[in-house]
Amino acid sequence: MSLSEFVGTWSGTNGFRLMPADPLVKFPATASVTTAAGGHLTLLAYAWQHPDDGPQDGLILIESTGEGDALAVTWGDSWHQKPDTMSLSGLLTADGLISFEGSYAGDWGWRIHLGVGDEPRELLIRMENVIPAEHASADMPAGPYPVMILDLAAG
Repeated sequence: MSLSEFVGTWSGTNGFRLMPADPLVKFPATASVTTAAGGHLTLLAYAWQHPDDGPQDGLILIESTGEGDALAVTWGDSWHQKPDTMSLSGLLTADGLISFEGSYAGDWGWRIHLGVGDEPRELLIRMENVIPAEHASADMPAGPYPVMILDLAAG
């Protein structure tokens, strides 16, 4: 798989939750994937809805680092990551999953995974918050938990 396989428009649903014990609340979502600079840059623009705060959107700019399958990402989102963008690093794995991770507020983490679903031309985007051990509790165990799960089909 390469990033060019994602080029196009996408629509489907996004499940969102703030805390690990919260249920995923689903709303419609869309995305558009384009390439630029001779295919060296990939831009993923997505739109989703927050249950209380309404329509939101985000951008993920993916670039090759020139070091094998290593990738660099700049990410911004109108609800999660604003006004400054977050830099994440990642790679294209052997099984075709594209994974990125970065940190914020000390040891807190954020992970974004891109992949194809079971059906042809299905794009899955999973965003996870990573709770550091020193902030863990019975309600918030240490480690990653899904905050957003976008399940999108081409077209």
